[in-house]
Amino acid sequence: MSKTFRVSQLSLHRWFQQAENRVLAGMIAVSTAILFLCSSVRHLLFHSTAYDLGYFDQLAYLLSQGLPPVISFWGYHFLGGHADWIMYFVAMPYKIYPSVFWLLGIQAIALSLGALPTYHLARQAGLKSGQTIAVAAAYLLHPLIFNLNLFDFHPEVIALPLFLTAILTARRNQVGWFSVCLILILGCRDALSLTVFAMGFWLWLFEKKLKCGAISMILGGGWFLFATQILIPSFPPGGVISVARFDYLGSSVGEIVLNLFLKPHLVLSALFTLPNLQYLCLLFLPVIWGLSVHHLESLIVIIPTLLLNLLSTLETQKDLLHQYSLPALPFLMVAIMAALADGKGLVQSRRGILLCSLVGFVALAKFGYFGDRYLNSLDTWQASRSAVSQVQPQSRVLTTASMAPHLTHRPTVQLAIAGTEAIDFDQFDEVLLNVRHPGWASTSTLQQGLVDRLQRDSRFKPLVQQDGVYLFTRVGA
Repeated sequence: MSKTFRVSQLSLHRWFQQAENRVLAGMIAVSTAILFLCSSVRHLLFHSTAYDLGYFDQLAYLLSQGLPPVISFWGYHFLGGHADWIMYFVAMPYKIYPSVFWLLGIQAIALSLGALPTYHLARQAGLKSGQTIAVAAAYLLHPLIFNLNLFDFHPEVIALPLFLTAILTARRNQVGWFSVCLILILGCRDALSLTVFAMGFWLWLFEKKLKCGAISMILGGGWFLFATQILIPSFPPGGVISVARFDYLGSSVGEIVLNLFLKPHLVLSALFTLPNLQYLCLLFLPVIWGLSVHHLESLIVIIPTLLLNLLSTLETQKDLLHQYSLPALPFLMVAIMAALADGKGLVQSRRGILLCSLVGFVALAKFGYFGDRYLNSLDTWQASRSAVSQVQPQSRVLTTASMAPHLTHRPTVQLAIAGTEAIDFDQFDEVLLNVRHPGWASTSTLQQGLVDRLQRDSRFKPLVQQDGVYLFTRVGA
């Protein structure tokens, strides 16, 4: 009788496990589809921008064609930006067929796929059956996932599931797979090396994973030094471009790090500001339901991310709309799991977790943009589509930041933005402008000024003049 009971219990456990796996797979599939659809619609409505979708689309195209990977509207080899060599792999599908939707698809898959290691980490932590699925859903419902997906494309998204997988493999003592995850993470962005280093410290001190901790600190610290002191400065003449965001602390990475300790008054005055308080609220409120003061050890890993964002003069580093907070999410989820496993946290039940996550999503996810912001240029949508379709494949193009991602499958695309009022048209074959909706870093006055110049320039003739959209092509081109 006892043996029969154990067999039945085992069968029931397997059934529940299979059901959970099906639910998890469905969640990931639905999330991927929604994210891909949303980013694609945003792009088709001409609300993606040159920075960063056009940037990475042109890069992937150039790499797939064997051309020098120099972004035409940036001017330097892409490794001089953020040492994101993972783009060599991301560009591979472009060899099959070049399309910006590869990037949007990869991003949607990477962001959604993070739910898989999240679920396994929850199981590993000892959470109850309902809690494991709920935590995976909480990951998918975090507003950063949805918002980041809408903000063009960033290779850092690939690091998100890799961070979670690295934690999982470290806890399983799978050193080889752990190392592979770290190497790929480091290829996604130079600044992630700081998170990798901090993760090593956490693994060593709190998780007692000495080997993985040492590997993480060595790889993270080593790549940070190599990328910021050797690789990146080899390309743009100004060195690491991100240091401009911390110019009050110094003009180089080394000087900034040194002044963090030598000039605490500057650091403290930069830290204690209202925008920083608002940012911390945005970051922690969506997960406050699951955190406990007794289980915050994993948050030591997000200290570099917080310092970079809090000390930066770039306001976009202090919101949940851009990629800068991405490295914090995996370790916030780990802190939640630790609290739930110990019966801590404000919310314990599956329904409570799902409800709190849904409230956070509704409050902070920018799905409302599809009802207003993304529809504000519909009056020029048809004219824009028509104009883009008439641009010749190999033409050298001057265009707006919002038109650029539709035209980056060519070696030369320049942006009609502030500072280009007197630009020499001789370097272009075609010019595509939108006076009504000039886009990022431009104005209607600037665009109209360029249109007026082109109308007086005998070297160009208009092909499209509709609803404030103008396409000029070089005579005889």
